[in-house]
Amino acid sequence: MPINNIDNLMRSQILSEALPYIQKFYKKTVVVKYGGNAMTDETLKNAVMSDIVLLSLIGIKIVLVHGGGPEINEMLGRVGLESKFINGLRYTDEETVEIVRMVLAGKVNKELVAHLTRHKGNAIGMCGIDGQMIVAKKTESDVDLGLVGDIVKINSAPILDTLGAGYIPVIATVACGEDGTVYNINADTAASRIAAELGAEKLILMTDIVGLLRDKDDPSTLINTVQVSEVPFMKRQGIISGGMIPKIDCCVEAVRRGVKGTCIIDGRVPHSILIELLSSEGVGTAFI
Repeated sequence: MPINNIDNLMRSQILSEALPYIQKFYKKTVVVKYGGNAMTDETLKNAVMSDIVLLSLIGIKIVLVHGGGPEINEMLGRVGLESKFINGLRYTDEETVEIVRMVLAGKVNKELVAHLTRHKGNAIGMCGIDGQMIVAKKTESDVDLGLVGDIVKINSAPILDTLGAGYIPVIATVACGEDGTVYNINADTAASRIAAELGAEKLILMTDIVGLLRDKDDPSTLINTVQVSEVPFMKRQGIISGGMIPKIDCCVEAVRRGVKGTCIIDGRVPHSILIELLSSEGVGTAFI
């Protein structure tokens, strides 16, 4: 059999095996939090954008929520401001929040929309300030974090309107308080709350690690599935620690608020979103 025929046979088999998963997610909402290396590596970025367009074209309602830490750091450096982090959260004074708003809602958001457009997708960029989509208040903490915000409520109407018109919403996570104060919001937290408010079928957090490891130094100890009831015990054991705690807390919170399933996947793997949604293996760690 000619090589081209073998390739075509493999393609048709892959599409056939994906059918049950396409049916499962058809007309359902999937929220993807996009960040990490997949956001800065151009090859990975193109793979993610093409995957999102493909999923949209087969009838899955994709909501893309993004961060932009490296770009914020770069811009702060350009204007002579120091990037300062406290307990993993960016300290955000008035000068910094203006840079955050400019970079996230302006540069990064519109670049992602342009990428999706180049892949023949229909996308609209927005941020939490638009239509009071994300209303926040100053984070209460033992240490002052400046203008870092906790989400008070999510107004899903602008997102639903965008989805209903056939567009992919691309959301930058800056928000405003009821008095108009602008706040910097953690992108994982925003994605979790948005997924819950939309009654999403799935929340996907893209990271720079393979998922939750039983031994953090051994990738072969990947834990494929975690019941949310197991999370407190895993924290006491030290399996969940450090920077994984807030990410997993977001997954747990989303499930408890009604999201059918959440997962942390390795954004460094090309087409990891497709593997997660359209195959039996999945990728990363699922929380149910």
